[in-house]
Amino acid sequence: MTPPYRVRVAEDRADLDACFAVRKDVFVAEQGVPEDIEYDAHDAGAVHVLAVGADGVPLGTGRLLYGAAAAGRTGGDPSVGSLGRLAVTRAARGLGVGAALVRAIEEAARARGLAAVDLHAQTHALGFYEKLGYTAYGPEFPDAGIPHRAMRRAL
Repeated sequence: MTPPYRVRVAEDRADLDACFAVRKDVFVAEQGVPEDIEYDAHDAGAVHVLAVGADGVPLGTGRLLYGAAAAGRTGGDPSVGSLGRLAVTRAARGLGVGAALVRAIEEAARARGLAAVDLHAQTHALGFYEKLGYTAYGPEFPDAGIPHRAMRRAL
């Protein structure tokens, strides 16, 4: 069965605006992340993915950092990308959108010759990422006041 949404790499300014709107809804409005730290200099060079419903409504987003932009999050290994800013709107949760976004980011990483993807998962989401093949490592740490753990998956 075809899912009631489509996932694609953001193609233009309208797609990027949709990605940022989802992030604002989920991270800023729902989770209380300060808006001035939600958006950063890495957004300009990141690969952004967007999930949209059949009606064109944005349902989720995520981004891939690679190269120098990912180095600070991946221990400096140029063969590892950094998945981040994964957000799914409340209305779309439970539909498989998050998993589809992760897989799209992994495909973008493979297309860039990366061997693995790292991420910083909110601790409540560890099980979600573990089901997708990610393994947690290192201690818990705060990010924007929310507990996280580092995770990695070889591609």
